[in-house]
Amino acid sequence: MSEVATLAGSRFNRYTLFRVFKYTVYLLLAHNAYAFFLENHAAANTLFVDGVQFGRLIETYNDSIDTLAWVLLLLVFELETFVLPDDKIRGWVKWALNSVSAFCYLFIVYSFYGYVAEMASLTNLLPVSQSACELAARGDWLMVIGQDTYIPLAAENCAGLADTQVLRLAGAQVLGSVETWRDIKWLAWTDVINAGAWLLVVAILAFDVWLQLRHQLSDAVMRYSQVIKALLYFTLLLCAVYWGVNGSFLDFWDSFLWLVAFFFIELNLFKWQAETSAEE
Repeated sequence: MSEVATLAGSRFNRYTLFRVFKYTVYLLLAHNAYAFFLENHAAANTLFVDGVQFGRLIETYNDSIDTLAWVLLLLVFELETFVLPDDKIRGWVKWALNSVSAFCYLFIVYSFYGYVAEMASLTNLLPVSQSACELAARGDWLMVIGQDTYIPLAAENCAGLADTQVLRLAGAQVLGSVETWRDIKWLAWTDVINAGAWLLVVAILAFDVWLQLRHQLSDAVMRYSQVIKALLYFTLLLCAVYWGVNGSFLDFWDSFLWLVAFFFIELNLFKWQAETSAEE
């Protein structure tokens, strides 16, 4: 009897630790939304001295809005695949979950447009007719040193651009070296690829959940879905590695946490489908 109790207690402890770890990851992702907001807000205050126009709000706060929408969508998937039993996902509960999902998809797709718009803006770079130090004397120019990272162009730093080709961003008083703009373009392309891959992942996952709620998610469909999502997850892992090497630690850390979080969702779905198949 004591051995049975010990085994049951051990399983309970492992299960409790697993759930604590899972929801800790979810909380860290929610905190990342706030961290991205601070990062976007700092860049907006530097780049748009007179305030951000409403039409460029999504583009300016793209990372924070995108992350917040993803956190809400993650919670919806957690409710559908783990927390709520099948017979509860109907009526007003189903309507509420679908409404929140639609709201999140709206911002996620619009954020994807923001990443594309940001990448497209980087293709419109113009040559600078004056030297960097001549522009620094005016006191109203910025120098880009990384993605969404700007510093005032001043006499102390303009000399570093003297022996390199300098380009400016069209429509803004921002300049930087060709090498810096090239690195930023690669990071912007990574943003687009990452956002596009995630859109495909959640589209397939939402379809899986839709089939599962109707008891139509067969083993064959599950296998095909897993193969396609595995390729997409591998693409997302490559994006995370690229950010870890060439981008910011926040981008890498956020991408890594999202992969872990959706690994939990995949486990939920796998267990849910297995239990349904066993019952049938």
